[in-house]
This record gives sequence, C-alpha cells and structure tokens, in this order.
Amino acid sequence: MVSAEVTASNASGKGPSLQQGATALEDVTRALPHAVGPEKSLLSSMLQDPQEYMGVAIEERLTKEHFYLPAHATLYGFLIELFEGGQEIELVSLIQKLIDRGLLDRVGGPAALTDIYTYAPSPGHFRHHLTLVKDKFVLRSIIQNSNEAIARAYDAPDEVAELLDSVEASVLAIREGSETVKAPTIKQSVNEVIEQFEKICAGDKGAQGIPTGYEVLDRMTSGLKPGEMFVVAARPSMGKTSFMMNIAEHICIDQGKPTMVFSCEMSAFQLVQRVLFSRAKFAMSSLSRGYTPNKGDLQRIQRASLELSNAKLFIDDTPGITINELRAKARRKKRDEDIQFIAIDYLQLMKSKTKQAENSREREIAEISAGIKGLAKELGIPIIILAQLNRGPESRTGKSLGVPRMSDLRESGSIEQDADMVGLLYRTAYYAESQEDKEAEAGKAELVLAKNRNGETGHIPLTFIAELMRFETGEPAKEGDY
Repeated sequence: MVSAEVTASNASGKGPSLQQGATALEDVTRALPHAVGPEKSLLSSMLQDPQEYMGVAIEERLTKEHFYLPAHATLYGFLIELFEGGQEIELVSLIQKLIDRGLLDRVGGPAALTDIYTYAPSPGHFRHHLTLVKDKFVLRSIIQNSNEAIARAYDAPDEVAELLDSVEASVLAIREGSETVKAPTIKQSVNEVIEQFEKICAGDKGAQGIPTGYEVLDRMTSGLKPGEMFVVAARPSMGKTSFMMNIAEHICIDQGKPTMVFSCEMSAFQLVQRVLFSRAKFAMSSLSRGYTPNKGDLQRIQRASLELSNAKLFIDDTPGITINELRAKARRKKRDEDIQFIAIDYLQLMKSKTKQAENSREREIAEISAGIKGLAKELGIPIIILAQLNRGPESRTGKSLGVPRMSDLRESGSIEQDADMVGLLYRTAYYAESQEDKEAEAGKAELVLAKNRNGETGHIPLTFIAELMRFETGEPAKEGDY
C-alpha cells in the first residue's frame, strides 16, 4: 500500500467544546498533583546515605524540577551540586554550606533540614517513592502544557498548523523526559555480539544489516544496520533522490520491509511515478518523442504497479517539515506499521523551531542532524538522509574537477560527526567540457564512501541510466538495452 501523509487539521468535530475548555481553565485553581511525603523520603535517604542513593537518583534522571515544593527542589539541586563536585554530604556541614550560600532560609531553615533527615523512610521504598514523585511531575507537566495550549488556542493564532506542531512536540517532550533508558550490562552486550557472529557464520546475511541492492556498497558496509544514519550528499542534479529511492524500492519491495520516505522537495505523486517506471524499465521521456508502448512495456508496467501497490511504502511529502514533526510521525509509523527503514530528502529543507536555531542556520542544521541520529537510535532502524554539497567540487581543477569531499557538506560540520556513514555521489559526465567527453563519460557515476564508522571506505562504481532515473552496478547500459 502506498500512502502519502500530509499535515492536516482534525475536522472530526470530536474535540473539546468551549464549555469544556472553560472548565479546564478554571481547574488551574485546584492544587496540582504532588507527593510531598515521597519527596521527603527521597531527600531523607539521600542525606543519610548519599553514596547509595544520589547515584540512583542521577541514573533515573531525577531533576530538581520533579519536586513540587520549592524548598525540596532547592535542597535537591544543592545536593546534586555537592555530589557531582565530590564534596562530602552530612547534616552539620550541609547546614553551614547552605548558610554560606544564603540558601538556608529557602530550604526551610535548620528545623526543616532536621525534619527531613529524621524522616527515616524504609530503604526498600526508595525507587517506589522516586516513581511516585516522577509520576506527579508528569501529571503537572500535562496540566501545564494543556493549559498553555488552551490559552494559545483561544488567542486564535494565525498559524494553526504551527500551534498543532508545537503542542504535539511539547507532549512528546514530556514522554521523552519521563522515560529512563537502562544501559545494557556487559554480559547482555557480549551475548548480542556472539549471537550476531553465529548468525553471520551460518550464512544469515540479514544479521549484518539491510541490503541496499548495491553489491559493492553492501560488502563495504555489511548493509544498513539498526541505529545508523547514512548521509548521501551531492551537488544538485547528480541524482541523489533517484539513488535514495532505488534503495527504498529494493528494501520495501524486494526485501518486503515497511519503509517510510519523507520528501521535502518532490510530491508523493512524482516519487511514485519515478519508482514505478524505473522498476518497469520504461523511459517516460520516450512518450514525448511519439513512442507507443508495446505489449512487453505494458506487462512490465502492470507488474511493477502491482508490486508497488502491495508494498508497505509510506510517503510523507510535507514541505519544510520540522524535526519534531518528523520524529512524531516516524514514531507513530513505527508503532502502527513497524517500519524498518526511513529515507529523508533532504536535510537542508527541514526546519527546527527551537529558540537556539532561530538566529543560526548552522545551529539549526546541527539540531536537525542530531535529531535524525537520535531518532535512528531510538527506533532501532537505519535512516538515509540526503544533503547538499557546497560549490567546492566545481572549484577544483584537473582530475579532481567535480570530485566531492566530506568537507564540502554545506552549513555544518556536525553532519560529519553525527553520521555513521557518508557517501558522496557524483557523475563525471556532468563536468565534461566537450560533447565528445560527455558521450565518453555518459552513464558513469561513483559513490565515494568517505566515512564508514564500522567498516572500510573507498570508491564504489555505479551506472546511471538517465532515461530511467536509476543507478545500477556494472557497465553503463548501451542504447537500446531497455
């Protein structure tokens, strides 16, 4: 099934009524969810045995914002500061340090500290109480975000889609902040490595990664592995979208793996048209020259259309999609369809709405790049993202003319750092000066694997069939071969 997802407003009519909205605003006068007893329990345990419990709190990503009472939040923040600074934590010296910093009154004075210290909770209840405190913080965050969303909705913003994106991002941020990712033990990691090794020895090619359909690339990379970000960069008109879609086609049709494509530049119709006729080996440009498809052409087109219709290929052609919106959509598709691969066209057309990115394009690109890498790790799937190169290849001379380098990546060196693999795509015919040279170089293409975190790098020869918008391995196809 091929589907194009675009941003749309919910017009079901099942949203909250104005009366319900007013009620929600009135509810802010009620006491917010809190758990003062468990908060005291946590602080008491940390004061009595900081080496045991401070580490647990940090591991569980407990912050001072999780505490409802300002006094408790101030005390916890100070305890974290002391613990991370390697200073000893005990009641008498703690009181003196709070006096020196002018914080004693803010935590309730000596009597409040003594009361917390002598609260004497059961040590076995620490994690349970920590969960209660974090749960109450989540509830408060939901209420706060909901009230802010209601207030902004009543203000009738001009950009409804932007408001919807912001609200969704804030809710997702609550979930991300409430989840604690447990680091695997060394025994678990060793067992996983040995299990993969045994599968590879047994001839299970899928254990190494998802094949791209390009033999040399697969041999050098061992396939596209979970959690990896593969950046494919090129100058305009080099065919990077075709290369990406050739890989996506192989994965979703030949490998049968659910695939999602985010296209900021081309529409879903254009992408499907490309994939269908490229797979059918039919040159659409021949129709403009008066060519009439024969029986063989029609059979190949029909077969390709059936294969593509039955494939789990999901295309979202939202222009200028934000990184938060993309991550939200990808998470939903992973949950609903168990997608195994994501392709994005292309990085520089995406947006980031954070305040830090407002005044710095380099910072914005860095946030998008880091967000894509984080998404690959979070979902446990490989992601290919296209990127533009600067004009560096055109400025070179001699045999280096047109040959891209990793330093040509536009606007941010963070792309190089975040990527597990970087492939630089170019076609020599594009830079040929004479018609004779263009004809001699026709069809020749190359992918320079400039970075491969877990394997070798090098040059991968490819063939570009312009009429089919298709990259293949082997010698360039001669006229009349398709």
